[in-house]
Amino acid sequence: MRRIFIFLYPAITLVLMVWGYYQAIYVAPAERTMGEVQRIFYYHVPSAMVAFLFFAISLLGSVCYLALRRNNPEGALKADAWALAGAEVGVIFCTIVLITGPLWGRRAWGMWWTWDARLTTTLVLWLIYLSYLLLRRFAAGPQMQTLAAVLGIFGAIDVPIVYMSNRWWRTQHPAPVFGGSGDSGIKDPTMLHAFGWNVLAWIAWGLLILGIRFVVERRQQQINAREAEAALNA
Repeated sequence: MRRIFIFLYPAITLVLMVWGYYQAIYVAPAERTMGEVQRIFYYHVPSAMVAFLFFAISLLGSVCYLALRRNNPEGALKADAWALAGAEVGVIFCTIVLITGPLWGRRAWGMWWTWDARLTTTLVLWLIYLSYLLLRRFAAGPQMQTLAAVLGIFGAIDVPIVYMSNRWWRTQHPAPVFGGSGDSGIKDPTMLHAFGWNVLAWIAWGLLILGIRFVVERRQQQINAREAEAALNA
């Protein structure tokens, strides 16, 4: 069953990605005021949602690592692997958000970037987790994982700020598509279906990357443990 799942899940993910692309580019109609550039929405918003999801996984892994590191070292290492994998995948999707957003903004606003609350807090979120990855890559010593966990928890605090920024403050960024005023939401069912399929496709793709990265990190932890044991025996 495990082998079947290993081969079947990537195939399903690929089908979802292709189907989501078809829905966004060929099925969904062009938006009345923005035209074809609005199709970026079907990648920009799902990428933001998936980034938030994986930063939440990183947060959970960081909290579990701090809670388990003294009494359950093996469980703490697993939690740390999830935290690292979640942060890496989250940064990938947050990067997509920061690329697709200015592409849309250049056409809609006539500018690539403006320092409004939504854009600035998103950039800060990306920089915090990029710092997290740099710490994991270049720092060493027994306290590195603890410091990284604390930084990961600190970074997650910015996620709700990013989400609420265009509700709390007046921003250049458009009003919330969902959960905003009474007029918010996607009215056209074809657009809503295209959006939903792309959310599902990007989540499936992200989970695939997350699982691979977790397995790689766990194997690296096991290699590091064997090398440390060999060094002690020598």
